[in-house]
Amino acid sequence: MAIRVEIDPDSGFCGGVIRAITTAERFVEEHPQTRLYSLGAIVHNEAELDRLASKGLTTIDLAALRQMHSAEDSACVSYAHEALLIRAHGEPPTTYEKVADLGLELVDCTCPVVLQLQKAIRQAYLRIMEDGRRGKIIIFGKVGHAEVLGLVGQVGGDALVVENARMLEAAFEDGEIPLDAPIEIFSQTTKSPSEYAKICEIVRQRISSPDLLSVHDTICSQVASRHAVMDAFARSHDIVIFVAGKESSNGKVLCNLCRSVNIRTYHIGSPSDLKKEWFSENDRVGVCGATSTPKWLLDQVAAEIESFAK
Repeated sequence: MAIRVEIDPDSGFCGGVIRAITTAERFVEEHPQTRLYSLGAIVHNEAELDRLASKGLTTIDLAALRQMHSAEDSACVSYAHEALLIRAHGEPPTTYEKVADLGLELVDCTCPVVLQLQKAIRQAYLRIMEDGRRGKIIIFGKVGHAEVLGLVGQVGGDALVVENARMLEAAFEDGEIPLDAPIEIFSQTTKSPSEYAKICEIVRQRISSPDLLSVHDTICSQVASRHAVMDAFARSHDIVIFVAGKESSNGKVLCNLCRSVNIRTYHIGSPSDLKKEWFSENDRVGVCGATSTPKWLLDQVAAEIESFAK
């Protein structure tokens, strides 16, 4: 079987994820007596999480953090100190308060793009409340996503999160969104630019005056540019193997984009998920992934596909 395999050169970790991972690796290497916790998965990729765990990074969830009573209550008494890493997704102010209460060392790896978005939402909230008209903050994002929880936390939970047009329309019908008060709308940094544009247009059509609406361009520029690139990449290959973790929000969006233009798009997490019967003689195979997919994993997948031709 003659198969030509090409790896998308632009796939792989975004800048925020690279910064978080390199910071974690450097910290565990330079502080062997300190146990480093990551609050949530530092990246939504199971293979990369296993690699980082082998180096000493311990992933915990918010429930585990809340159950800690002090920095001395360590799950592993062989460590003299403990530190908590906040990943690129960011966290609400309540998390920082908890870390301070516990006396944990803070390793803050919040993506600079997310930090700017958090600040913009806080400022917008002050604007829409200052004249007493009780406006609304709308966030286009995935309900329960770590980044979104951090954004909502900036305004004490007083924001509406919508995942799609259906949810937005329902919020209007239920009176959750005022028609005659200021509305400021933001997007989770990893969402689809075209879907965000649709959401904004619905709001624009429903409110009483366009002057009441402020639309903020908050999708990461690196993520936004990926959509056009992935569209062209998927069209230029006979089959697309999209590599991403099951929990990757960005991965789901980009994989669906590829599948919309190339029906022979398969979502896998590792080389073991590949099936030889997917491939045909002389296929041009494109291997690509999400902003949470490591380059080394893309290389492994490409090598496995090439082995089918031998």
